[in-house]
Amino acid sequence: MTGRERMPRVAVIGAGVSGMTAAHELSSRCDVTVFEKDSEPGGLIKCARRDGELFHMCGGHVLNSKRQDVLRWIWSHFIRDEEFVKADRNSVVFMPDGRRIPYPVENHLYLFDEETAGKAIHEIMQRMTRAARPENFQEFLIDMFGQTLYDLYFGPYNRKIWRRSLNDVPLGWLEGKLPMPSAEEIMTANICRTEERKFVHSSFWYEREGGSQFLADRLAESLHIVYNAETSTIMHNGDKWMVNGGEFDAVVYTGSVRDLPRIIRGCFPSGFARHAEALPGHGTTTVLTRIDANPYSWIYLPSEETDAHRIICTGNFSPSNNSGRHPGRISATIEFTDEMPEDEARLQLERLPLNPEYISYKYNPLTYPLQTSGTREMLGDLKRKLAAQGFFLTGRFADWEYYNMDVAIGAAIDSVASSVVPYLERLGQ
Repeated sequence: MTGRERMPRVAVIGAGVSGMTAAHELSSRCDVTVFEKDSEPGGLIKCARRDGELFHMCGGHVLNSKRQDVLRWIWSHFIRDEEFVKADRNSVVFMPDGRRIPYPVENHLYLFDEETAGKAIHEIMQRMTRAARPENFQEFLIDMFGQTLYDLYFGPYNRKIWRRSLNDVPLGWLEGKLPMPSAEEIMTANICRTEERKFVHSSFWYEREGGSQFLADRLAESLHIVYNAETSTIMHNGDKWMVNGGEFDAVVYTGSVRDLPRIIRGCFPSGFARHAEALPGHGTTTVLTRIDANPYSWIYLPSEETDAHRIICTGNFSPSNNSGRHPGRISATIEFTDEMPEDEARLQLERLPLNPEYISYKYNPLTYPLQTSGTREMLGDLKRKLAAQGFFLTGRFADWEYYNMDVAIGAAIDSVASSVVPYLERLGQ
């Protein structure tokens, strides 16, 4: 193919990090158009200024990865040491009794009272003699960390996030997302007092200015993105896909798979619609605040006295995140699972540590996808059937996987290389 007019045309639905990654991966060989329903790029990683403070409107997104190819891809688009700062992760659990236990809690048993530490150690060491294997998330947590730590931290914290019985969460969905320390590693960490910076993902890169919106804006610069373009209907016309008035050889979809039966009505594979539409998930309410200055990055809140599950101290990620007008205070995002009415969110701030002061509020209807025992198999079959027609899924809500930003980038790279490019090559033969 020597001319742009002869390149295959690909529509990418969504200008979040997954969609823009896929678009960049395809741009050298395809005529790519990205359709974004909002007026700016970013999806879940959007940020905005409120009263001078940077508001991560859904979490606090930072960069790190186990995959070197993902890191190479990221740094091919950015000047790392000029445009990013590197920080050590300093996470802590604010226990209900007021103690501040560094994260991960199992590596700091020596900070608990003697009775609690003794029980936790005994239960963790018992794991070495157990033959039965856990079958769900709750059993995993108790098996891995013991009943004592489960009751104090792992159980209440995860129930606040997932808002469902942990017995109903399959282990397959959490593969690669859970800590898997051996009993010996936990004991060694306590004896040697190992600090968090020695663990995987213990440091991260963060944008000097603008937070993750800077990353989104940079990735968008060289792409053809049509904004304010809600994609409500996609039609399959012979061997072409009709998207927002244009004709395309393939589609990369990064929206919610729950919406697909409605969007591609008539060509959605039969037998899948009911399962796709019923996929469970949660939203997130985020509240931008100013809190007392502190040394932490993430603060986890297992206490059942508040619905908030964590405080993300984004003001510590980069000085530019703070307005600079409030000495002794930094900006922070406080998270609640599902919709928390604004008035109730303000009231809940009074129950939280570090004297949070309300600034702004955002409810995101869908942020946490959840799976059941047959979800991955169903989605795998669905993706294969759609891919045969040139329609590809990638992203947190298209794959229905709880991806961090780096994992979403990696999944998009893999999807393009293993599925989209081979399909387009077959078209050109």
